[in-house]
Amino acid sequence: MSTTENSRPTPSLRDRRLQVLTRKGSNDKRKLELGKPISAFYWIQIISAGLVMLGLTMVFSSSSVNNLHSGSSAFEIFWKQVLWVIIGVAAGWAAYTIPYQEWAKRTWLLTIVSAVVLLLNLIVLTTGVLVNGARAWLDIGPLRFQPSEFMKIVAVLMGASLLSARHRYVEIRSVVWGPMMALMGITALLCALQKDFGSAVIFVGIIFSMLFMASLPLRQLLLTFVAVGVGGVALISSAGRAKDRFVAFLDLEGTKDTTGYQVYQALLSIANGGLQGTGVGAGTSKWGYVPLAYSDFIFCVIAEELGLAGVILVIGGFCMLTWFGIQVALRATDLNGAFIAGGISAWFAFQAFVNIGGVVGLIPMTGLTLPFLSYGGSSMIASLAAIGLLVNVARYAKK
Repeated sequence: MSTTENSRPTPSLRDRRLQVLTRKGSNDKRKLELGKPISAFYWIQIISAGLVMLGLTMVFSSSSVNNLHSGSSAFEIFWKQVLWVIIGVAAGWAAYTIPYQEWAKRTWLLTIVSAVVLLLNLIVLTTGVLVNGARAWLDIGPLRFQPSEFMKIVAVLMGASLLSARHRYVEIRSVVWGPMMALMGITALLCALQKDFGSAVIFVGIIFSMLFMASLPLRQLLLTFVAVGVGGVALISSAGRAKDRFVAFLDLEGTKDTTGYQVYQALLSIANGGLQGTGVGAGTSKWGYVPLAYSDFIFCVIAEELGLAGVILVIGGFCMLTWFGIQVALRATDLNGAFIAGGISAWFAFQAFVNIGGVVGLIPMTGLTLPFLSYGGSSMIASLAAIGLLVNVARYAKK
C-alpha cells in the first residue's frame, strides 16, 4: 500500500451518511433535492390566477351599481376584494414555503390549530352573526369572517395525516373508518347547526373522496353513503324555512316569487346573455333582480355578460384545476402529500359543482361561494391558502 493511500483520512460518520444521502438524491436535511417542477406546478398557479382576475373583473361589474344605489363609491366592494386577494396571496405563499411534510411531523401543532378552528365554529353557534338565514360569521371588531372556510383546510390536513399514517389498516373500521367518520361528523354537523348546509356538503365530499383514495372497502364506502344520506335527510327535515329554500329548485315556476326567486331570476339573466353575452358591465342581473349577484350568484353575471365563453372559462377552469390537482396527488412523493392534493382537488371540484348547480337550478341552492370568483374574504383567503398547499405538494412531486 502506498504512502499516499495510508495518509488519506478515514471518512467521518457524517461524511459517509452524506454520501449515502447524495446517492439517494437527498440533502443533509433528508429532504429530496428539488429539480424542475412538473407542469402541474405551473398550471395550477396560472389557472387559479386567471380565475381570480376574472373574479375581480366580475365583482366590480356586479357590485358597482349596488354601491352607487347605497350612496357609496362604485369601487367599495372591488377594493375590499382586492385586499382579500392580497391577504390570500400572502397566506398562499406561507402555505407554499412551509414544507407540507412539517404538518405530519408536528401533529401537536395541527392539533392546536384544529382545536382553535373548531372552537371558533362552536362560538359561532351562540354569538355568530345571522346572515341570509345562516349563523356562520363572527364579528371581531371591524373584522367579519367565516370560520368554516378555514376548517376545510384543517379537515384536509387532519384527514391526510390520519390516512397516511394508518393506510395499511384501512380495512379495520376502528382504525380508519371510525376516526374519519368522526372528522366528517364533527365538521359537517357544526356547519349544519349553523344552517350552512352548503359547507356541510363540501366537508362530506372532501372526506368521502379521501376515503375513496385510501381504497376503503366498498362495504364501508356504502355504509358511509347511507349514513350521510340518512343524516342529511334528518337535518333538512328539521330545518324549518331552510327546508323550503332547499327544495325550491324542484318547482322554480311555483316558487319564483318566494323561496325560488333568486334562482329563477338568475336563469332569466343567463338566458338574457345568450351565446355571445351582453358585454362586461351591460348585464341586468346586478340591477337588483338577483340579490347577492357579486357573491353567491356571480356565475349568472359571468354567463350573462360573457355568454358561452364565460361559462367555458369558469367550468373549464375548475375542471382543469381538478385534473392537475389529481395529477399532483398521483405523483406525490409520499402518501401525506397525495391525500392533501386529493382532498384540496375534491374541495374545489365539489364547491364549484354545488355553487354552479344551485345557480342554474340543477341542485338545491345552498348559499356557497364560487372559489376565487365570488366576493368574500374568508373564501378567498382560504382558497388561495389551499392553492399554496397544493403547489407545495406539486413542488416535490415526481416527474
